[in-house]
Amino acid sequence: MTSLPPLGLLLDVDGPIASPVSRTIAIRSIRDDLVTLANAGVPVVFNTGRSDTFIRDEVVAPMIEGGLGRDARVLGVCEKGAVVFPITADGMGELYVDPSVSLPAAYSAAIDTLVREKYSDWMFFDHTKRAMVSVEQRTDVSSADYLDQQQRFNEDAFALFTELGIGGEWGTRRVTDAAGNTPFRIDPTIISTDIESVKLGKDLGADRALAELRTTGELPHLWRTVGDSRTDYAMADYLHAAGFDVTHVDVRPKDGVPETPYDVRTFGDAIHDDAGALFLRHWAEQLG
Repeated sequence: MTSLPPLGLLLDVDGPIASPVSRTIAIRSIRDDLVTLANAGVPVVFNTGRSDTFIRDEVVAPMIEGGLGRDARVLGVCEKGAVVFPITADGMGELYVDPSVSLPAAYSAAIDTLVREKYSDWMFFDHTKRAMVSVEQRTDVSSADYLDQQQRFNEDAFALFTELGIGGEWGTRRVTDAAGNTPFRIDPTIISTDIESVKLGKDLGADRALAELRTTGELPHLWRTVGDSRTDYAMADYLHAAGFDVTHVDVRPKDGVPETPYDVRTFGDAIHDDAGALFLRHWAEQLG
């Protein structure tokens, strides 16, 4: 068996790992190659906006079924850095939840009511989130229909900032709280709208992942970050600024590939989990 160079992986989940259509690991080789790499000593971090419940059911369970070893260094970093936990052959370890980044309960409740009363034909409120508020496309609704309604939902969610006296931003639009601050933001994706603390992000997730990994051993110098949106580049930005050798893999370059001080790789016509599968198979094959 060939040995890999010291390598670490920071992986977004929706897109490169889980299908944005089925919201599951739909390509079997993705699970198998993740397990192979983790068992070979590659630190694997799922750095996602998803909840720990989603990762437990859709990522952890398949990896354990696929033979995740007891010495593997695998982490879940959920809700863009708000929640961190180890992943072992026995399942999820103890969760750390940052109490400073949660949305006010009144706003969360108002969004839940808004979805039930006005948008439930197209989307649902994710009750598994601990810090963020997320509203997601129903799997039985077409992308075009969802995106049409998402714009209207985002308008209503932004209006609630003003109604409840909460500071927030959406794109270039801002409303301040009584102290003149905008502590929260609306962040739409192709399958959801996340409403979150401005402190959260894939760079915070990367920072917390590396801090946790340092407690279990040395960090590799070589990293690959993988994502399907512009916000995922923040993982590579963080690693590059910290002095690591990083290449970012963009599995949905439709939004355009920005200029970066590090390499960016795409997979031609292959996108989402098809591209993620090609990426993981490339590295798993290095083991011989």
